[in-house]
Amino acid sequence: MVLEDHVEIGANTTIDRATMGSTIIRQGTKLDNLIQIAHNVEIGENSVLAAQTGIAGSTKIGKNVMFGGQVGIAGHLTIANGVKLAAQTGVSKSIVKEGTVQMGSPAFDAMLYNKAYVVFRKLPELRAKIDQLEKK
Repeated sequence: MVLEDHVEIGANTTIDRATMGSTIIRQGTKLDNLIQIAHNVEIGENSVLAAQTGIAGSTKIGKNVMFGGQVGIAGHLTIANGVKLAAQTGVSKSIVKEGTVQMGSPAFDAMLYNKAYVVFRKLPELRAKIDQLEKK
């Protein structure tokens, strides 16, 4: 395991040793409490990960990323530089576009998520309207 300069690690955070190569936390990265970093993960410099984030093995995370609490990252993925993930986001495929903001599970663009959520909240009302139209 390699911890570069100015890395902060919160209480009860676990960083697994690598099976081959190294698990690397680059300089200036801040890890909150209760985080799980699996084997062979690499986290880029100046990144911030909030509590209860879990990163599965062999995932490569770019620099300057921000992860909200309870983010989950599947293994063997690549997360681009500057990516922001809202709390409770579940990432199951690589994010290759830098500066992307995503949320939800599975993760997708945050603006699309917000638009979809507006409709989701109205589903009972929309269902009643459809039922009423079908009766006619």
